[in-house]
Amino acid sequence: MAEKVLMKGNEALAEAAMRAGCRFFFGYPITPQTEVAAYMAKHMRKNGGTYLQAESEIAAINMVLGAASAGQRVLTSSSSPGISLKSEGISYLAGSDLPAVIINIQRGGPGLGGIQPSQSDYFQATRGLGHGDFHVIVVAPSTVQEMVNLTYDAFDMADLYRMPVMILGDGILGQMMEPAEFPTESSRKLPAKDWATTGTKGERKKNIVNSLYLDPAELERTNFERYERYEKIKATEQKAECFMTEDADIVVVAYGAAARVAKNAVLAARDAGIKVGIVRPITLWPYPSDTLKEVAKTAKAFLSVELSMGQMVEDIKLSIDCAKPVYLCNRTGGMVMKPDEVLAKIKEISGGLK
Repeated sequence: MAEKVLMKGNEALAEAAMRAGCRFFFGYPITPQTEVAAYMAKHMRKNGGTYLQAESEIAAINMVLGAASAGQRVLTSSSSPGISLKSEGISYLAGSDLPAVIINIQRGGPGLGGIQPSQSDYFQATRGLGHGDFHVIVVAPSTVQEMVNLTYDAFDMADLYRMPVMILGDGILGQMMEPAEFPTESSRKLPAKDWATTGTKGERKKNIVNSLYLDPAELERTNFERYERYEKIKATEQKAECFMTEDADIVVVAYGAAARVAKNAVLAARDAGIKVGIVRPITLWPYPSDTLKEVAKTAKAFLSVELSMGQMVEDIKLSIDCAKPVYLCNRTGGMVMKPDEVLAKIKEISGGLK
């Protein structure tokens, strides 16, 4: 077994990316993700890669597009307002069917907001990460070890499906330290990048990477084809962790750092005799709707625990076809709930169940 190393979440993301084969990083500093860029600046060259601090977030994402076009594993990282600036380039990546990994260590918003942890970019990540008809795969780790594992998987999924993948964390996960071990290799079989713009060497026809379609019929056909790929992703890449849901009357749904708080509340509620469990989405797109539908067959109510104004509530309701009531326990603006707050809400819901 590999030796475990005590690492900060942001630094573990960077180390995992390099071990997963990332050799290009383009970014711009912003709290609370700056350690990702700082670690890359220190170690990327030693690993035979290129680190470049761009003059802006907009420049950084377009450098990502260039490296991705050449078939390279490439990473950028930022936090909330910086991701907004990158959104046009992310749309270009999706429109060009290019693989890349984007890290968002969220901070409070909207606007410049604050530098404390938040989950208020959920809508942006899962609904509107840029203009046009497209999705990116979104994964949400809840531990430093999972930040490592999902980084490997993010690069693999980006290559497999030829699309951007976002790792959605927050200031808690980025700054906390936990032991983690690093896998030695990928478990997925990946296709050759015969589409990459690497020069023909006179041996093949030239490759063109482009997101511009002047013929509307061609653009429509391309969008339909892309959404067929998305349906395959929905069928194969949904991931969630279930804990004590088998007999649960109340099912808590929480992801990332909020799930760690919620789990403590679930254990306390069980000690108090309340039948409660937790579903932790690991993929936010595709959302683990299949898991929630199954749990909803026996659950009486759901509780979304979020560091936002309840953005995930919509996906819970859609997943269960609004068949059961969905409640909310939340903090926002950089505030973090305590397990006692979640427990109090669980008791309140339990008292109203028939």
